[in-house]
Amino acid sequence: MTASITEAPITGEQRIKMSYEEYLAWPDQGTLAEWVDGEVVVLMPPKTTHQEIIGLLFHLVALYVDLLHLGRVIVAPFEMRIHPDGNAREPDLLFVADEHMDRLTDTRLAGPADLAIEVISDESIHRDRVDKFYEYQEGGVREYWIIDPRPGKERVDGYWLTPQGRYQAILPDDASRYHSTVLPDFWFHPDWLWQEPKPDPLLTLAEIAPQALRSALASKLGL
Repeated sequence: MTASITEAPITGEQRIKMSYEEYLAWPDQGTLAEWVDGEVVVLMPPKTTHQEIIGLLFHLVALYVDLLHLGRVIVAPFEMRIHPDGNAREPDLLFVADEHMDRLTDTRLAGPADLAIEVISDESIHRDRVDKFYEYQEGGVREYWIIDPRPGKERVDGYWLTPQGRYQAILPDDASRYHSTVLPDFWFHPDWLWQEPKPDPLLTLAEIAPQALRSALASKLGL
C-alpha cells in the first residue's frame, strides 16, 4: 500500500488514504482513528476533561443498563459500522439494546447503536455536530447525545429519532434534567458533567432510580 498522508489545516488531524480492508490490516490499530470516505482519520488524543465525562457517563449508563437488563454499553475505542459499505466510526459511548444484540460482534457493531454519545473536543466540533449528526440520523441511531465541555461553552444537546427518520431535540424538564427516550426512566442533570470532582456514580444512580436500585440490591442479598 502506498499511503498518502495529509493534515487537516483546522483540526490538525491526519488523513491517510486507504481501503477499508487496508484499514483493518493497518499496523497502527492502537491509534485512535476512524475510517471515513476512503481515508483513515487519525484523531487527536482526548483531554482529561473529555475522559472524566465519558468515565462518569459510562458508569452511570452501564450501571443502569445492567441493573434493568437492557442490553450492553461499550466505551471507545470500538467500531460502529452502520452500513456494510459505510464509514467506520468510534462513538465515545454506545448502547445496544437487547433486541438488537445480533448486530454486536467481537470486533464491531454491524449496524446502528440505539444510543450514541459524543463528547466534543476542540477539533471535533464539525465532526460531531454536523458529519456524525446526519450520518447517525440517516443510519438509524435512535438517540444521539452531544456533550460540549469546553470552558464557557458547556452544553448538552440530545436528539431522538422520529418515525419519519429525523432527529428532534430532547428538551430539559422543569428541573433542567434530560430524559432518555431509549433508556426507560433514565435521566441526568448536566451540572453533574461539569462539577469537580465528578459525582459518585453509585450515589447518583440512587438518585436516578432509587426503587430499581433497592430492588436489585435486595435481590442480590436475598432479602
